[in-house]
Amino acid sequence: MGNRQMTLEVKNLVGGYSQIPVLKDISFAVKPGNVVGLIGLNGAGKSTTINHIIGLLTPQKGSIKLNGVTLREDSQAYKSHLAYIPETPILYEELTLKEHIELSIMAYGLDNDRAWKKANELLKIFRLDNKLDWFPANFSKGMKQKVMIVCAFLTESDFYVIDEPFLGLDPLAINDLLELIVSEKERGASVLMSTHVLATAEKYCDWFILLNKGEIKTQGTMVELRQAYNKSDASLDEIYLGLTKDEVTR
Repeated sequence: MGNRQMTLEVKNLVGGYSQIPVLKDISFAVKPGNVVGLIGLNGAGKSTTINHIIGLLTPQKGSIKLNGVTLREDSQAYKSHLAYIPETPILYEELTLKEHIELSIMAYGLDNDRAWKKANELLKIFRLDNKLDWFPANFSKGMKQKVMIVCAFLTESDFYVIDEPFLGLDPLAINDLLELIVSEKERGASVLMSTHVLATAEKYCDWFILLNKGEIKTQGTMVELRQAYNKSDASLDEIYLGLTKDEVTR
C-alpha cells in the first residue's frame, strides 16, 4: 500500500442495470488526500455510480481507473487499493466479529500483527473490543455498521468508498467515524462518500459532485458551488435544493 498517489478517474461513464442507462456520461476524479461528497436524491444515480466503481456493474461506455488501472486490466491491483463500506451492513451470520476481522486480513493479504494492531485500535474507538466472540445476530444495526467500518479501515487502504455512512449510527459513532476519515485523509488516503447529511458533507468534504437524474449538475469546492449558484453564503442544502427545484420547474 506504499503508493499514496491514488487517484480515481471516472471518464464519460454510461451505465446502469439494463440497456436504459441510469448514468448519462459522467466524469469526475477523486484526488489523493481528498474527501469527495457524492450528493443526490434517491434515484439520482449515487448507488449506481458506486456499484460501477467497486465492480458490481460494468460500464456500458467510458472508463473507471484507480491509479491508472481499470478493473478489467488488473482486478487484483484495483481491488487491493479499495475498501468499501456498503449502506446496509453485509455480515456472515455464522462468523464471529473476530472471524470477520480475520477474513478481512486474509482477503487483503495484510500483515497479521500490523492489521490486528490497527483492528484493536478501531475496536476500542467503536466500543466493540469486548465483543470479539459475538455473532451478527447479537448486534444492532448500528453495531453491524461499526463492524463494517472496522473491517474496512483496518486495511489502511488508499481509497475508501462509503455509501450513506451515517445511517443507523448514534451521534458518538458518527463523530468517531468522521475523526477516522480525517485521520485517513491526513495519511494521504482518499474517500468517496455518498450522503444525504448535507451539513456534515459541507463541513468535511473537499469536493462535491451534485448528481441529479444520472447527470452531474455541478461539481467543485464549496466556493465554486456558491459561485455557480450566485450566492456567496449559501449552504450545500440550499444549493442542492435550488438545483433540484430548477429541474422541477423547467
